[in-house]
Amino acid sequence: MAVEVGIKWSGKEFTIKLEPTETVLALKHKLESETNVLAKRQKIIGLKTKEGKLASDDSVVGDLAIKPSVKFMMMGTPEAAIAATAKEAEMAPEVQEKLARRLKSVEVKIISPPRPGKKCLVIDIDYTIFDLGSTAERPEELARPYLHEFLASAYESYDIIIWSATSKKWVEVKMKELGVLGNPSYGVVCLMDHTAMVTVHTDKYGVFDCKPLQFVWEKFPGQYTPANTIMLDDLKRNYIMNPQQGLVIRPFRKAHLTRGTDRELLGLRAYLAAIAPLDSLEALDHNRWERYLEKHARRQQGQQGPQGGIM
Repeated sequence: MAVEVGIKWSGKEFTIKLEPTETVLALKHKLESETNVLAKRQKIIGLKTKEGKLASDDSVVGDLAIKPSVKFMMMGTPEAAIAATAKEAEMAPEVQEKLARRLKSVEVKIISPPRPGKKCLVIDIDYTIFDLGSTAERPEELARPYLHEFLASAYESYDIIIWSATSKKWVEVKMKELGVLGNPSYGVVCLMDHTAMVTVHTDKYGVFDCKPLQFVWEKFPGQYTPANTIMLDDLKRNYIMNPQQGLVIRPFRKAHLTRGTDRELLGLRAYLAAIAPLDSLEALDHNRWERYLEKHARRQQGQQGPQGGIM
C-alpha cells in the first residue's frame, strides 16, 4: 500500500505518494518536480524513523514515523531564485564599478608567493577559525581546535589566503598572535581586509558588504580561477557573488565550552584532501561536504581487497 507524505513549503501543501520500499531521497526528487527546489537543497523538518532517529536520504519510507494528519515542513530555495540572487549581486553595474575601483585602489601585499599548480583556499577569521565573542588571556585559547593541523594539511595542495571583514592591522595582529604568520609548517599568500569587499543589495539580505572572489582572480590572473578556488566562511552572504565556491562552516563560538568537542576542521581537512586531485571544483556542492566524504570513504573501501590490498 502506498504511503502518503504531507509536506508544507512556502505557503503551499503537497501530498506525495510513495511505495514503502522507496527512500527519502525518492521523496525529495518528487518534491523537486513540484517545487523546483533541488533535492540536495531540501531539508525536511521533523522527519524521523519509527525508532525516533532523524531520517537520512537512505531511510526507507516504510520505516518512517508518518501520520496522515501530520504535514512536515520543507525548507529550501528554488534554483532559479538562488541563481537570480547571485546574478543580481554579480551583474549589477554599480557593483561591477565598485569592484573595478577596489581592484585599482587596493594593494595586495604578497607574503608567500603563489605556487604553480596549487588550488586556492580563502579563509575567513571571525567565528571561522577564531572565536571573537569569548574572552581569554591567551589568543591560542580562542583559536579553533586543530587550526594548525588543518592549515598544514591544506597547504600541501592549496595556497592559503586569509580574508577578514575587519581592518588590515587587526588581521595582521590576530594572525601573528595565533601563530599563523611565520608558521614553519605552512605559508600564507596574503592577508585581505574590508577594503577589498564591495557593498551589494539583494532582496534576501538587504544592503551588506560581501567578498567577491573576482578580486582574488583578477589580482592573481592565471593562478586562481573559479575552477580551483574554495572559500570557508561562517556567513553565506559573504560569498553571494560566488555561491558555488563557498562552503558555510559551522560558527565557532563559546570556545571555553566547545574546545573539547569541536572537530569541524578535522572533517574539512579530510574534505579538502579528498577533492584536491580533481581537475575542477566547479561541479561540487560544498555545503554537502560531509556527504561527499562518506561516499569517498565507501569508494576507497571498495577499491581494497580483503587484506586491504587494491582489487
